[in-house]
Amino acid sequence: NYVVTAHRPSCVNICVTGNFTSSTDQNLIVAKCNRLAIYKLTADGLLPVMDTAIYGRIANLELFRISGTDKDVLFLATEKLKFCVLEFDSVTEQLITKAMGDATDRSGRTVDSGQIAHVDPDRRLIGMHFYEGFFKVIPFDAKGAMKDAFNIRLEELNVIDLQFLHGCSTPTIVVLYQDSKEMRHIKTYEISLKEKDFQPGPWQQTGVEMGATLVIPVPMPLGGAIVVGEQTIAYLNGEKLENKTIPMSPTIVRAWGKIDDNGSRYLLGDNFGRLFVLVLEHDGSKVLGLKLDHVGEASIPHCLAYLDSGVMYLGSSFGDSQLLRLNPHRDDNGSHIEVLETFSNLGPIQDFCVVDLDRQGQGQVITCSGSQKDGSLRIVRNGVGMHEQATVDLPGIKGLWSLRESQEGAFDHFLVQTFVGETRVLAMSGDELVETDIEGFDAEARSVYCGNARGDGLVQVTERSVRLVSSSMKTIAAEWSPPAGERITVATGNSEMLLLALGRSLVLLTLAPGRLEEAARTQVADEVSCLGLCSTPYGGAGGGMAGGGRFAAVGLWDRSVRVLELPSLREAASESAGGDVMARSVAVVRMEGDDYLLAGLGDGRLASWRLAEDGKLSSRRLAALGTQPLVLGRFWSKGQEHVLAGSDRPAVVYSSNHKLLFSNVNLKEVTQVCSFHSESFPECLAVATEGALSIGTIDDIQKLHIRTVPLQEQPRRLAHQESSRTLCVCTIRSWLDESGEELEEHLVKLFDDQTFEVLNTFKLNEHENACSAISATFADDPTVYYVVGTALALPHEPEPSEGRILLFEVADKRLRLVAEKEVRGAVYALSAFNGRLLSSINSKLELFRLTDAEAGGKELVSECTHRGHILLLLLQTRGDFIVAGDLMRSITLLTYKQVDSQIEEIARDHNANWMTALDMLDDDTYIGAENHFNLFTVRKNAEATTDEDRSRLEVMGEFHVGDLVNRFRAGSLVMRPGGDADGPAIPTWLFGTASGAIGVVATLPKEDYELMLKVQQALNQVIKGVGGLKHEDWRAFCNERLPHGREAKGFLDGDLIECYLELPRDKMEEVSRVVGVPSDELTRRIEDLQRLH
Repeated sequence: NYVVTAHRPSCVNICVTGNFTSSTDQNLIVAKCNRLAIYKLTADGLLPVMDTAIYGRIANLELFRISGTDKDVLFLATEKLKFCVLEFDSVTEQLITKAMGDATDRSGRTVDSGQIAHVDPDRRLIGMHFYEGFFKVIPFDAKGAMKDAFNIRLEELNVIDLQFLHGCSTPTIVVLYQDSKEMRHIKTYEISLKEKDFQPGPWQQTGVEMGATLVIPVPMPLGGAIVVGEQTIAYLNGEKLENKTIPMSPTIVRAWGKIDDNGSRYLLGDNFGRLFVLVLEHDGSKVLGLKLDHVGEASIPHCLAYLDSGVMYLGSSFGDSQLLRLNPHRDDNGSHIEVLETFSNLGPIQDFCVVDLDRQGQGQVITCSGSQKDGSLRIVRNGVGMHEQATVDLPGIKGLWSLRESQEGAFDHFLVQTFVGETRVLAMSGDELVETDIEGFDAEARSVYCGNARGDGLVQVTERSVRLVSSSMKTIAAEWSPPAGERITVATGNSEMLLLALGRSLVLLTLAPGRLEEAARTQVADEVSCLGLCSTPYGGAGGGMAGGGRFAAVGLWDRSVRVLELPSLREAASESAGGDVMARSVAVVRMEGDDYLLAGLGDGRLASWRLAEDGKLSSRRLAALGTQPLVLGRFWSKGQEHVLAGSDRPAVVYSSNHKLLFSNVNLKEVTQVCSFHSESFPECLAVATEGALSIGTIDDIQKLHIRTVPLQEQPRRLAHQESSRTLCVCTIRSWLDESGEELEEHLVKLFDDQTFEVLNTFKLNEHENACSAISATFADDPTVYYVVGTALALPHEPEPSEGRILLFEVADKRLRLVAEKEVRGAVYALSAFNGRLLSSINSKLELFRLTDAEAGGKELVSECTHRGHILLLLLQTRGDFIVAGDLMRSITLLTYKQVDSQIEEIARDHNANWMTALDMLDDDTYIGAENHFNLFTVRKNAEATTDEDRSRLEVMGEFHVGDLVNRFRAGSLVMRPGGDADGPAIPTWLFGTASGAIGVVATLPKEDYELMLKVQQALNQVIKGVGGLKHEDWRAFCNERLPHGREAKGFLDGDLIECYLELPRDKMEEVSRVVGVPSDELTRRIEDLQRLH
């Protein structure tokens, strides 16, 4: 299996600020699961500097400055207790490892409350609390180099928070801890580097607030620390005998950030997204009082960092992260907060489904994202959206061109459409397009080509003639007609020349002001099907006679594509277009400085070649974009030239990292396309479909587009129903009552799957939680139902003992409760199963059938059960087979015996995996995810000779994905009509994670897997992990039983393999030599894998 990330983690765990990339840059460094993002603060906002993968889940980050240097270095520790110190090299723009180490001890229990690591404010040492009862110290020498680490016994076992105090002659820590009676206290310790032990600190405070969770160290000259609780905030400084406490309304403060260097103001954020400013009122050396101001609301923060000039960054793991400005005056809503920029976050993804909303054969993912008030539905789609600005019903368009009034004009003015027997013109008039005529154009003939010539010339090519019209004089300046008996079948051109096809003859005309001159003529081997020339784009320096501008492309009926030199029309290259179909449209384009020849074939495939300086073609690729003939049209977006391939499944062809990529467009069948860049419609496209002409803008050319539907409540489960075009979403709405107590209610909501408006809401009973939701049909009943499984979560019960199965029908866009079944436990999972309903209720499987109730209506009747599990959380079915995922006992394979009407166990995985997600890759192979961030696959051992071996599921693959996977779904984010034209379709599954990543699992053929395994091994020698972290350690399968991990098997790391495409040429060659495959061939194979997502 090939595992790759389609959408990177987006939940922010940690953020720090400082001067990292240079002494003058104000940097923000953000950790998202295993990725490190570095930004630079500019006048226009945050500018990304780099985003790099770390071979470990980032647990701690801290910037500090080594004495004698002018910029900061970064201390980083991972959850596997590896640590490193990184420096940014401004010349190579790479991270350099200054120091690295391993903080694991042979014995000891890792802390439950989270790893703590801090650098002493005076840069004398790094202190780490990773194990209960121990504090690890790494001292620095005078030059800032690390010396040998040592452990100090820490009496306090349950540490809540730990910080270094400022302004102490000896490094001093302040510890907030909880004792055995659940009381909380503060203690300080001095660290004696000579004795390698603690000495009693300058002060302590017994009995702080029981809800205290955070300690904030206050810089000098004030010193001391702030202790933040749920109902009070206290400033403590035992040295100065100062204690100041203020009350606040009950809340849980999740994050803090220092505003002033002298520590007189702090930002606080609570778990409802409310932001406060805490002010320490002081006289310069002594704190006189505390003041807390509520300044506004934002996303629920996980971390806060103050940047500069009132601008702060809020990192969230429950909602979108934000760049905020703190304004001195309140706005109309009474808030001091202004949102400058929003960073989209899909996490945590609790559930998702793959649907084809546009009915174009392309999957889109709808996720249950976020938590509490930041909950939302996110619609994630691959491809490019076109946003219509204007549309008009115009059936039967056979050709489409945009013209400027003169070649020097900045904007397009005319839009020419041609039909079977006529040519019509639309012109810009103010903000509108109005029908007009171009004097000199033949309106009674079908146009083969129209375009601009040098000066104010406009060109129209019809079957009978070529007309050069002066737009200012409104007269025909020149006309050229083919010899008697011949007609022009195909034509193309740019502002310098025209290329015409007359049967098997090609004629090149040059466009001089007021003149048409024949420059060359040649014969070709067959009738011409299409022609292409390099364009001279507006606002760009492409085209001309540079590179591809020296060549013309010709598609012939003999299914070949030829390259002809200009102006001689001498043949430079000839290639077969693509088997038994001919090219219907060709284009010579320059993207990112590379010249390409593109050919749209009659069967919906796109052939592409690189075009060399001498006209030779190389690196032929075939990609299946649609099923109808392709028509290619150029357009410009953000100063880059792209191509729209129009067919039944339109796609944008663009270049990224000097690789051709394809992105689907949200349009139905496209028959003609051209760019239309006018004053009212800048950087637009004109697109003709079977019945209409549309003008619209294209999204940024990027891989994934995310649309947000804010819910203000937390979505937990969702199901889609194609027949009713609706979405059923189970949500939790929480709010605070007047006394500050948090209340919640659980709802089942019906959404329209196009507009995402709420159509209907069904309220569940008090304490009733929705646990599962599916769309299902039953035997002998054509109605499609929504089925929701619930649990009654009573506060005094450790595990629910009651629940319900609710059956809804969508009638008149409303949820109608058809039947309900009370059950003894929580309905954790549901699955439609051979016309029945399979459910997992606490520790048993139960199968229900739907029958007519005696009193009228419908009822669910139990058919059979299967017991012997701990807690069944997950279900997948295929035919008569059932795969169940248990809380603690991994995967079990069962089957339903129709004759006996009972469920029997066939085999189980005997490993103790705590399951979080499950799916079936095929009849015999199953994939699971567990709570130590691993993936694994097991296989039914059908060939085994003994019953005992047959009853075991054999472990085939193990892989540390480094993220908590909550759901697998079969499907894909990309459109692959029949797989790539070069081979069969590769089955793919998507998974969603707690940190907001969307991953892809693809099952590769054995030959491809073995090749890519060699590539992965070779890349590990070429690409070294940041901070000296090793790839094999990161991907090793590890859990409580295997703390040091077991080597990954059966899985490939697609993120690493696709790094090959970004390597310098010499490194590519090095890898290809080790693998034994030419680098061009290897690039093609890896690009094919990249197209899986």
